[in-house]
Amino acid sequence: MNKMVVKKRNILEEIARSYLLKDILAIERVKGAKKLFDLLKLIAFQVGNEVSLTELGSQLSLDRKTVERYLDLLEKSFILYNLRGYSRNLRKEISRKSKYYFLDNGIRNAVIGNFNDLDTRDDVGGLWENFLVSERLKTQEYKKIYANNYFWRTQAL
Repeated sequence: MNKMVVKKRNILEEIARSYLLKDILAIERVKGAKKLFDLLKLIAFQVGNEVSLTELGSQLSLDRKTVERYLDLLEKSFILYNLRGYSRNLRKEISRKSKYYFLDNGIRNAVIGNFNDLDTRDDVGGLWENFLVSERLKTQEYKKIYANNYFWRTQAL
C-alpha cells in the first residue's frame, strides 16, 4: 500500500478513536463512551437506510430517549446529519423514521474500519448516497442556499 494512503488512513483512524468523541464526552459528560461509539458504528452500517431509534436502543441496551440524546449530540458535533422524511399525505407516505448521514465519508470508514477499494466493498451504494447528501449540504452552505432537505418514499415502494 502507498505510504501516503497509509498515512491518511492512520490519521482518519486516530481522529475516529481519540478526537471524534472527545468533545462530546468532555462537554456533555457522557458516561457511556463505548455505547456512543457503538451507536456511531450502527449508524455507519445503516447509512442511506431509515433508522429506528427503538431498534438501535434495543441493540445497545439503551432506552429510546438516550439514543435520541446521543444522536442529537453527534449532530451538534457535526459528525452526523439527520435527514427527515417528507410528509404531505400521511396515509400514503412513510415519515416516521429518519436517515442519518456522516458529514465525512472518511470518518464513516474509520468508524467501521473499512478502507477497501470500491470494487471490493458491499456498501458502495450507501457511500455514494452519503457523499451526495454531504456535498449537497456543503453546496447549500457555501452558496448560502436556505432550504429544507427531506427524503421521500411512498408505501408502494
